[in-house]
Amino acid sequence: MAILNAFAQGGVRLNLSEICRRAGLPLATGHRLVGELVAGGFLERVPDGTYRIGTRLWRIGSQAPAVTGLRELALPHMEDLYEATHDNVQLGVLRDGRVLIVERLRGTRSVPVLTQVGATLPLHATGVGKVLLAHAPPDVRERVLRGALPRHSARTTTDPDELRRTLDRVRRAGYALTRDEMTLGASSVGAPVRDGSGEVVAALSIVSSTRGADLRRLLPPLTTAVRALSRDVAQHWNGHPDIFSAERKTGA
Repeated sequence: MAILNAFAQGGVRLNLSEICRRAGLPLATGHRLVGELVAGGFLERVPDGTYRIGTRLWRIGSQAPAVTGLRELALPHMEDLYEATHDNVQLGVLRDGRVLIVERLRGTRSVPVLTQVGATLPLHATGVGKVLLAHAPPDVRERVLRGALPRHSARTTTDPDELRRTLDRVRRAGYALTRDEMTLGASSVGAPVRDGSGEVVAALSIVSSTRGADLRRLLPPLTTAVRALSRDVAQHWNGHPDIFSAERKTGA
């Protein structure tokens, strides 16, 4: 488990030494266990000698409720949103103090982003993350604010008090805006997805080029998408209350 958790950032290739360092294992032990994981299809060895997550682990992980439930409901609305904007569209949930990307759509004309399905992003530097953090349980929110807030660009908000004020505005306005905070040249607008009780279970965001971007013009199609998705989530949850149990526990 420690070896697999070393790849938790998603889309990452690690050499054996880095895997052992992250997992806290002796090199000999790590070499043996990594070999067993490769033989089982849980890891793959790349020709350059590094390792990445294997397809067998991906197939198992793709059956998680956050993927099979929420993702299937969201995809039609995400496709509509992409057609309306031709910008990157991503869906995230709160997991372990970060944003877990459940699904994303990216077009050839969209601004390049590093986001991948299954990857995690920081809460304080992304539009989708600020929405989730603003609506997280107070103890979870304070734990994030009291912890490390890494600077990903010159415009990343790293002051806890300033971030608290921003999160207050997000709750009042119903959406979050970021400009060049995660990646220079990329800005985003995010909004909450709610269940039948009004609890925020996910966030949907659009990532656009900062140059010439008017993020508020993206709000109407984004608002339409999150309202429609929230209705679907509420209807589905009423008949299947266990489907979104993982998402509803936003501090999980």
